[in-house]
Amino acid sequence: MRWKVAGFFAALSLAFLVAQRWPASQALTGPGIIRVTDREIRHLQLDNGQRGLTAGDVEITRSLLFNKRITPKAIGHGELVCTHVTRSLRVCTGTYVLPKGKLVVGGTVLYRQLFQLAVLGGTGLYDNVSGTLTATLLGERPQRESVLVFRLTV
Repeated sequence: MRWKVAGFFAALSLAFLVAQRWPASQALTGPGIIRVTDREIRHLQLDNGQRGLTAGDVEITRSLLFNKRITPKAIGHGELVCTHVTRSLRVCTGTYVLPKGKLVVGGTVLYRQLFQLAVLGGTGLYDNVSGTLTATLLGERPQRESVLVFRLTV
């Protein structure tokens, strides 16, 4: 019985040592900038019942992400959910899914044409990142498009 217990703890210790030496998941090792184009594919406004934009109204935006220098096909997608605090001020959270991981953002938006949000974290390559997202509207015709610039730090 003692040999079984000793063998179990030896195997457990070996597994622990291997796990400590095993290379961590590939993650961003330094500052980085990601530039993508965002094309809105759906924009929903949920009204709380009062006429016009008022506190409590919710906007849900879904978009496709492109890197047109590499491919004309979408490389990811994003969702941004904003709750109005006043007629123009919104509190937003969102997730952007890219080929090597996800980025989560949040903050306040006053103007949809130009806004900045904090990068709260990420997964995959973007595990443990922070930074900012700056969105700049390019145009609304034929579809609403923006340039998104993620400035990431580790």
